[in-house]
Amino acid sequence: MSSRVILVTGANGGLGQAIARDFVKEASSNMVWLGVRSRREKSDQLAREFPEQVRCLDLDVIQPESWKRAVAEIQSVHQRLDVLVNNAGSHHDSLLATMPLEAWTQVLATNLDSIFHGSQAVLPLMISQKHGRIVNIASLSALLAPAGQTNYAAAKAGAVALTQSLAKEVARIGITVNAVCPGYIETDALAGMNPEERKATAMRIPMRRFGKPEEVAAAVRFLACPEAAYITGSVLKIDGGIL
Repeated sequence: MSSRVILVTGANGGLGQAIARDFVKEASSNMVWLGVRSRREKSDQLAREFPEQVRCLDLDVIQPESWKRAVAEIQSVHQRLDVLVNNAGSHHDSLLATMPLEAWTQVLATNLDSIFHGSQAVLPLMISQKHGRIVNIASLSALLAPAGQTNYAAAKAGAVALTQSLAKEVARIGITVNAVCPGYIETDALAGMNPEERKATAMRIPMRRFGKPEEVAAAVRFLACPEAAYITGSVLKIDGGIL
């Protein structure tokens, strides 16, 4: 496989780290850029671990100008960008009746606006090279919305719809756009569960276990690979059989 240039946002969390590592391991010639704004410890560590393949990039995913600077920096180094993984996101769960306005706007911005800004920033380059892969990290909440997540479920459902619409717009250019919907995955997002909650939740999953970040990463890498060129507008759930 020829070398590829990949940008992964939200690379300071467990899922972003797993996705980045999977691309690093895919080919020693791959170059993986990690878009991070805060809590850079894990991203910096990955860059130190793979100094020839990984670089950190200051990126505020809800600011269009930050996206433009990030893509321009990548283009100045490689003259191309092959893969964008929109993984950045955040939670602020609350019942809608008492949800602070900031919780609504922040979650929509980080989970949905970020995909709009990122896709718009990379498309001119991908269109010019007549090739590209965009993979958006949605959530099972987009398909099976739980109570207390009106903001998050709406944002992730929007990400799914954006994926399907954009896929149609750029299909003839050689660009694919797909989404994955992880269910319960062993990341920091589940760290607050006590043992009883974990057991009860696992019993609702047909596989009776939580997923691993590496299992999501493998699906992302497949959707971004050359062999997946005929897959676009797809929404892949990774949930152990819940839905």
